[in-house]
Amino acid sequence: MLDDPLLLARLQFALTAATHYMFVAFTLGLAPYVLFSQLSATLRRDEARMRAVRFWGGLYVLNYAMGIVSGLVMELQLALNWSGLGEMFGYAFGAPLAVETMAAFFVESTFLGLWIFGWDRMRRWTHWACFLVVTVTAYASAYWVLVANGFLRWPAGFSIEDGVAVVDDPWALLANPSAVMAFGHVAVSTMLVGGAVIAATSVYHLRRRDDPGRMYHRGIRHGAALLVIGLIPTMISGGVQLSLQGHQPPTSGATYSPSEIAVIEQAYTEQTTAHAFGGVGLMIMMLSWALLGCVCVLTALVWMVGRLDRWRWHLRLLAFVPVLPYAASIGGWVFRETAHQPWVVRHHLTTADAMTDMSPLMAGASFTFFTLAFALLGTVTAGLLIRFARRGPDASPLAPPDLSAPDGRDRGPAPTL
Repeated sequence: MLDDPLLLARLQFALTAATHYMFVAFTLGLAPYVLFSQLSATLRRDEARMRAVRFWGGLYVLNYAMGIVSGLVMELQLALNWSGLGEMFGYAFGAPLAVETMAAFFVESTFLGLWIFGWDRMRRWTHWACFLVVTVTAYASAYWVLVANGFLRWPAGFSIEDGVAVVDDPWALLANPSAVMAFGHVAVSTMLVGGAVIAATSVYHLRRRDDPGRMYHRGIRHGAALLVIGLIPTMISGGVQLSLQGHQPPTSGATYSPSEIAVIEQAYTEQTTAHAFGGVGLMIMMLSWALLGCVCVLTALVWMVGRLDRWRWHLRLLAFVPVLPYAASIGGWVFRETAHQPWVVRHHLTTADAMTDMSPLMAGASFTFFTLAFALLGTVTAGLLIRFARRGPDASPLAPPDLSAPDGRDRGPAPTL
């Protein structure tokens, strides 16, 4: 493996993309919860509920910041290791990513900054509206990324001119069935990630009888509801994507003839190690969904008998439940991306042709650097999230100023609604 630049580049991208998606999943899963929690607190003029918004919002901001860093490194890796993709499909593949960066990402970051620094400086509805924009643009950003990703699996809406892909049907690009199906699946599956983390965090504090303003009492119920409600739609939307397998994309044969496509795909299927990653990803996904389904059914039964936040054995179970939706998401992503190999752009550009011409030494150095960087980033982020989640609302990055601080420093005015 160490002397195969292509395998190293593929493995590097898989590991780093999986790490980046962990940030994305939590961002998308937590944003709607923070949004509706703040809406409830604003309508009720309830400072205890607003305190909970600051706590969950602090975790969101921390995860979001780390997601930005990992996303930037991902784009750098894409440019360095896969220059062939940009040379031929830079206009078609890069256009959605450019829109995501310029329109969705910058708008999202701007309004998140306003929300972070707007506490006690804006009217309560204006402040809530800032996070509404953050939530909408977060999902818009995910959609544009999936448009680019869906194009690789189901290339449509373009023509080849002088060896370069040019978009000639924007609607076919935007309404790509692979992108639309994937977006629906991501939207509901990330809800499970958010619900699992909310429930697990609430469990930690409830077991220690630390529940200021009953925020964790509400949190475990909200988290459990997201898990129970989101499981079936997630499984259905995931299965719907399989309907594209076995079908030919509308542009099939435009670059390679049907006979050439058959030869390339036959050569790939004869490589026994080529399917290993996809098979492992599928196994992890199916096992995780099966276990999560059992947990959800059990949680619903425990809730029905009124012991959701009382039976300690069930609380211990919920404390570890975030592992399952994360594992299912990453396993599903690996299966999805390996299913269209040996193509980067299906029936138009092979993975080997898309890769930058690198020696084994260069590929090994790139793999080592990026993998270590993402491992460090993921470890630091997980450590910080766990630390702030355990310390509670008073130590949140968005904790309200405290005029009665032991050091006597003036930390600003108390929060108001």
